[in-house]
Amino acid sequence: MFNTQGMTAGSGKEKPVIGTGNQKVKINSVTFDQTPYDANAYNITLHVESEPMTGEFQGFLLDQNNPNGPRYEGQVGRVRFSPYAYKDTILPNGNEISRDNEVMKAMVFLAETLNKRADLDKINANTIEEFMSACNGIFSNSDFVNVCLAAREWENKEGYINNDLFLPKMSKGNVPIEALDVESSKLITFDSNNPLHLRKVVKTDAPATTSFEPTTSSASDFDL
Repeated sequence: MFNTQGMTAGSGKEKPVIGTGNQKVKINSVTFDQTPYDANAYNITLHVESEPMTGEFQGFLLDQNNPNGPRYEGQVGRVRFSPYAYKDTILPNGNEISRDNEVMKAMVFLAETLNKRADLDKINANTIEEFMSACNGIFSNSDFVNVCLAAREWENKEGYINNDLFLPKMSKGNVPIEALDVESSKLITFDSNNPLHLRKVVKTDAPATTSFEPTTSSASDFDL
């Protein structure tokens, strides 16, 4: 079978960074990252890696300061757990959203997907930052899972299109991340024509906005 996914025009090699679509990945680590535009808004970021690649593939270095060191065996990427950052907010319908509560519900969903709920329930943290640090210890170096990777495209200074990856929002019982051995899959099927799965870059003379995440939205995706 011939397939050009992941290939660049200048080389026949697969890119070291993972792309959009339905993928099989493991979680190398989980970080809780403050957004540059709002000190009270945070993203949960999954640092993922695909299954080992074959052929002429050369992955990124595990340690950028050691050029002769080992490399990732698969494609890697940073994936936001939600299309929107987690923050305290009041929705247009009047519902109040608690950042910390939504973060914990997201981790419950991840724990149940990875069969780590018992470990998660043992965490007793004084702050949400401490809680997420403990979650990183639980979820790092996970088993492989099936995911649907959505993205917002953005153009760098050299004119190349890159992907800001995220997990799409749950809808109608379908989920963006799922264990490999489930009996009846509910994994979201990636659709490049769905703007909720792929927000394509629009080249315009107008100045770009700093983020596509509206300040009135919040990551209330995981109502369990």
